Amino acid sequence: MRLLIVEDDLDLAAAVRAGLDRRGLASDHAASLGDADQMLKSMDYSAAVLDLGLSDGDGLDLLSAVRSRRQTLPILILTARGDVEDRLLGLDAGADDYLVKPFNMDELAARLRALLRRGNLQENDLAFANLRFDNVSRELSIDGVSVGLSAREREIMELLLRRPGRVVTKGFVEDQLFGLDDGLGSNAVEVYVHRLRKKLEKGSASAAIETIRGVGYILRPAG
Repeated sequence: MRLLIVEDDLDLAAAVRAGLDRRGLASDHAASLGDADQMLKSMDYSAAVLDLGLSDGDGLDLLSAVRSRRQTLPILILTARGDVEDRLLGLDAGADDYLVKPFNMDELAARLRALLRRGNLQENDLAFANLRFDNVSRELSIDGVSVGLSAREREIMELLLRRPGRVVTKGFVEDQLFGLDDGLGSNAVEVYVHRLRKKLEKGSASAAIETIRGVGYILRPAG
């Protein structure tokens, strides 16, 4: 799960990213409409935080372009434009939420978590075989017994549980876990998947992660 922060104030963008990271929400940053548009076309983000007054244009233009492509990712507008007319304009253009600067970081994170939960289209839990993943606590359990996972193991588990029986490509996993700025070893994903697979086996899971060589991973019934 990864967010895109579209903000041309570099200091504010860095502060937002750091604040969200401390609250378990990883993100990438785009400083212009052009960069943001290219990143949204090339990467599968879970949500975006969009400023309106950008150096190369109005964020509403990007919002319109995204919606015209039928991209449904949640978009939260974060802007200094606080008039009721501005809020209505942003929401009518397709924004899912609207927050005015200055803002509280805890409120921003809470609103984003709400948008992400809303985008799940399902109840709070993901389940497959005897696995259950709670989207609120972000805990995995096997037959009701909690399994200790690292943050990135949880991310991979969630990606697989949202697509049981379907291949999740390695590239998609890399985009969601590491984004554009993180250093990434050539076998980083394999290492996390190996650790996760061992934990599922130790917990007697009736599901297993299968590697599709050269493509990615698939969650299937064990055995």
